[in-house]
Amino acid sequence: MLKNDLFLRALKRQPCSRTPIWVMRQAGRYLPEYRAVREKTDFLTLCKTPELAAEVTIQPVDLMGVDAAIIFSDILVVNEAMGMNVEIIETKGIKLTPVIRSQADIDKLIVPDIDEKLGYVMDALRLTKKELDNRVPLIGFSGAAWTLFTYAVEGGGSKNYAFAKKMMYREPQMAHQLLRKITETISAYLLKQVEAGADAIQIFDSWASALSEDDYREFALPYIRENVQAVKAKYPDIPVIVFSKDCNTILSDIADTGCDAMGLGWGIDIAKARKELNDRVALQGNMDPTVLYGTPEKIKSEAAKVLRQFGQHTASSGHVFNLGHGILPDVDPANLKLLVEFVKEESAKYH
Repeated sequence: MLKNDLFLRALKRQPCSRTPIWVMRQAGRYLPEYRAVREKTDFLTLCKTPELAAEVTIQPVDLMGVDAAIIFSDILVVNEAMGMNVEIIETKGIKLTPVIRSQADIDKLIVPDIDEKLGYVMDALRLTKKELDNRVPLIGFSGAAWTLFTYAVEGGGSKNYAFAKKMMYREPQMAHQLLRKITETISAYLLKQVEAGADAIQIFDSWASALSEDDYREFALPYIRENVQAVKAKYPDIPVIVFSKDCNTILSDIADTGCDAMGLGWGIDIAKARKELNDRVALQGNMDPTVLYGTPEKIKSEAAKVLRQFGQHTASSGHVFNLGHGILPDVDPANLKLLVEFVKEESAKYH
């Protein structure tokens, strides 16, 4: 039994004594302890070395007191497992080769055997689970199909997603074929993560806001729904969070995927989101990460505002405090610790 199950209780919209907190990218560059591990190896080798991945996954639990751990990995391991070469250089960016822009390119991609190609993630999950010793839940994750599609077609990050959208608009059937192949891989990957010990799953659609509402409904949401339903069909008790970054105008459509919780970017008032969704799902978020550059007083006042905006909890509500995106690498760790301690103390009055 978990010693601290507040995170899972909040996702399932069960009564909690206070609001749980974790933050995206909490195992990362803002921590000197992470940088010390990272100095010895490159980023992808860190992802692929279970002992090191477990170590950095647990660091924020030990050092910051967060209520959940998220396995240290990267969304692009899925692209690599499907047959792409992936280079991630933290100071320079991301490069994927060969880019996927034709039917022949799509045909060359495989739907991999997850244990064979991504077994290191499962090893990291099992080891982390053991070393956490039931202190807090462990989150598994994947990028969403649309985000992984953009990386595959663009060959890296993009400002306007020209190649991805060109395929969508000129060859929609081909785009859907690639999205389906990625989705099949994601579903198998998520199921294996639960099997290896993940207590919850988060699906990251980092480039969600690149699409119009209608395009998101056509090229993104059906595939997210498929991933959510794959998990729920086999593991109905495992909560699934969908984080479609900055899709603030189609919250109901995202809730319709069947997810248990929705991650919110900082561009929406959480009170507005809660009112629109009427507690159909738990909400996660949504303080602007740059607030952590502020004074202690500013950090506390902004955190208090998010808690106040969400408001009093009811029998069917759930809130996980988080940032509206990942913690930035030059944030002072003391500021995150202050935030975690403040949320733990301040949130009790709303429960």
